[in-house]
Amino acid sequence: MSTAQQVPDILSPEFAANPYPAYRTMRDSAPLIRHEATQSWIVSRYEDVKRVFKDRAGQFTTENYDWQIEPVHGRTILQLSGREHAVRRALVAPAFRGADLQERFLPVIERNSRELIDAFRHTGRADLVADYATRFPVNVIADMLGLDKADHDRFHGWYTSVIAFLGNLSGDQEVAAAGARTRTEFAEYMIPVIRERRENPGDDLLSTLCAAEVDGVRMSDEDIKAFCSLLLAAGGETTDKAIAGIFANLLAHPEQLAAVREDRSLIPRAFAETLRYTPPVHMIMRQTATDVTLSGGTIPAGATVTCLIGAANRDETRYRDPDRFDIMRDDLTTTTAFSAAADHLAFALGRHFCVGALLAKAEVEIGVGQLLDALPGLRTEDGFEVVERGVFTRGPQSLPVRFTPAA
Repeated sequence: MSTAQQVPDILSPEFAANPYPAYRTMRDSAPLIRHEATQSWIVSRYEDVKRVFKDRAGQFTTENYDWQIEPVHGRTILQLSGREHAVRRALVAPAFRGADLQERFLPVIERNSRELIDAFRHTGRADLVADYATRFPVNVIADMLGLDKADHDRFHGWYTSVIAFLGNLSGDQEVAAAGARTRTEFAEYMIPVIRERRENPGDDLLSTLCAAEVDGVRMSDEDIKAFCSLLLAAGGETTDKAIAGIFANLLAHPEQLAAVREDRSLIPRAFAETLRYTPPVHMIMRQTATDVTLSGGTIPAGATVTCLIGAANRDETRYRDPDRFDIMRDDLTTTTAFSAAADHLAFALGRHFCVGALLAKAEVEIGVGQLLDALPGLRTEDGFEVVERGVFTRGPQSLPVRFTPAA
């Protein structure tokens, strides 16, 4: 077992500026670090993170979410296990796959993407983060739930506050207080809407959640509110950063951008490689149920484990030349990249694999395709260099581009 002094601390400015060199050092010489400031054990190698996520032996739990996310979301599906988790997941999962996704929500995704692009396609310039990526997934989720998109700024403010709370590794009291306020404000907004939708159901996801039943179990108002809060935060932040990351990576590799523009069937490859190379979520935590031995030592029972997805996805024992962005690499399986059989770790694995992975894939395929259609000659602003921000979640802060304006 290694100490945090051997590598840049995950709370340091050096790490925040560029974590990838630190990730390599961790994998090479400090694969298990006891991190005192966060009271957690940091794991960085691919096989170790994969083992934590798959956890066939019941050695890892999500009890850490009791303090990590319940204060802002309420009790969510992520905290459940066993039959309780299976039933709750069966209640929500159908809306994010198969016929529901194809027939009910693809038109919602297409419409929201087109509306945003129409606002700037004639101008010849845009910021793909501010003008599109930060707005698109939140608008889609609000539309899916049948909420008023005029409240976009409130939704965005809430999920930004939630993500800040989840990534509050240094224990900033103002961030914690803002997260607690968000839980109260979101409940005051959502509970009346949920009750009204129970009385007057429509053809929206919120009505579906209100009516869903599995083995005689239905979701309470609080269950639905917590799931909607989780959906806005997880679905907004991650897809936002994924879309920004895809374009940042493709613009930095013009030959790959040209290939995707020519052949849109390559968009899933570009998405999968972006999830590996610059994942939107760099850290996911778990808690040990027993003493567990991983590379570098043994973690005691009841400990918090910080799994570094950003490090594991660049493990040279799993991916050749892992610090190179390559949508054509043959050691990343695109056909399974958006399922629990994925070989990258950006969506986690096992029973807590991201329930919204196929929704994210649909948003990315539609959004990237529409942007490429609408923005011929796409290139970054002269002299602009992409800067990633974030430690817990990470992505381009802005992405100003130029293109040939629509006639």
